[in-house]
Amino acid sequence: MKKIERRAVLCLVLAGLLLAGLALFLFRFFSDGGHWASSPFNRHLYNSAGQLISGTLLDRDGEVLSAVDQSGSRTYPDGETRRKSILHVVGDPYGSIGTGALTAFADRLTGFDLLNGAFGAQRGNQVYLTIDADLNETAYRALNGRKGTVAVYNYQTGEILCLVSSPSFDPRNIPSGLETDPSYDGVYLNRFLSSTFPPGSIFKTVTLAAALEELPGLEERTWVCEGSAQIGDGTVTCTAAHGEQDIREALANSCNVVFGQLAVELGGSTLERYAGKAGLTSRYSVNGIPTAAGSFSLTGISDNDLAWAGVGQYHDAVNPCSMLVYMGAIANGGRAAVPCLLLQVDTPGLPDLPQFTRRTGRLIARDTAETLADMMAYNVTAAYGTSRFPNMDLCAKSGTAEVGGGQAPHAWFTGFLRDEDHPYAFLVLVENGGSGSSAAGDVAARVLNALVSP
Repeated sequence: MKKIERRAVLCLVLAGLLLAGLALFLFRFFSDGGHWASSPFNRHLYNSAGQLISGTLLDRDGEVLSAVDQSGSRTYPDGETRRKSILHVVGDPYGSIGTGALTAFADRLTGFDLLNGAFGAQRGNQVYLTIDADLNETAYRALNGRKGTVAVYNYQTGEILCLVSSPSFDPRNIPSGLETDPSYDGVYLNRFLSSTFPPGSIFKTVTLAAALEELPGLEERTWVCEGSAQIGDGTVTCTAAHGEQDIREALANSCNVVFGQLAVELGGSTLERYAGKAGLTSRYSVNGIPTAAGSFSLTGISDNDLAWAGVGQYHDAVNPCSMLVYMGAIANGGRAAVPCLLLQVDTPGLPDLPQFTRRTGRLIARDTAETLADMMAYNVTAAYGTSRFPNMDLCAKSGTAEVGGGQAPHAWFTGFLRDEDHPYAFLVLVENGGSGSSAAGDVAARVLNALVSP
């Protein structure tokens, strides 16, 4: 009798394991079935060269970015510069750029659904991206061969209108030296989504947000900058002796002395908390593509290191996408839309599949965002020059991030437009570009003028 009971228990355990396994399989099938079906190992959807032969990619205006020709090969638009400018958004023919749409959205392109599987070769869906190919080409030309990234997105809808990563290459004529030529270092990496960099003075927007909320009477205080100051066991230097200034002038002057002192006054744990609150230590999901997470470990460091961290140096590292979203949150009263690249998916015989806007939590208090936006608008008037940005209510912050090793600093320029017709945040990074206001600011000016011009 006991033997029968043990066997019955064993059978129940095995049945339970079977049901649990079936439940897990069904869950994975519903959640990952599209990725399974669109795997490069599925020779039904890929040619012998490893190119996806199903689906068409288009930009927001209907320009074909990549399709399949009669021979079953991937095609790209005419114009070498055009192709280079869209490479990291579209992807290369062989899937080496894992964040490109040909790889990341392969399940949408193949037209996979749970009942019918995927469409056959040279069929599939038409997938419209949020990208404006003209704007991408303008941004790529503005970078002029330099490494870096340029991005513009609608902080109300999340649509990314421009996303350029450089270096790039022509997917129609792939160079032979991609793996060995130093000028192509990181060419498969989408710098906007998958990299982190020292932020330099653009991080002062976070330090300022913390100071506005944590230090009463900040806007009534003044400081004197003599070009450098002893903070802790070392010296913090500025680009000039700025003299007496209030906090608005200190931001426009990008004064390291003032912001280094504020960082020490706030303390490392407070500054680290505000970096996290701003979303700079988190990852975003751009239609399923994960971004890199920034790093701000500021607790327990020396006062001098903390001062440099407060101005965006020390070991600070920021992901460009996260910083762009933070700019969008400042523009939008504290919250912003999460960036997206999918605009519309057209499936033959079915209604268009809608795309939904996702939003962040509160990254900055509304009152703080409004004050910070006004100060960033003053930056443009006092430091960057309104003539470079005609007919724009522009709020911006430049950054010049030292990288050591005898290399020129990284140049940043980021901000947003306060305009109901153009609710856009932008970010420019020119690696080893020198001055943020000059090198990155000039790129931003060309892109923004192309964006808002009639």
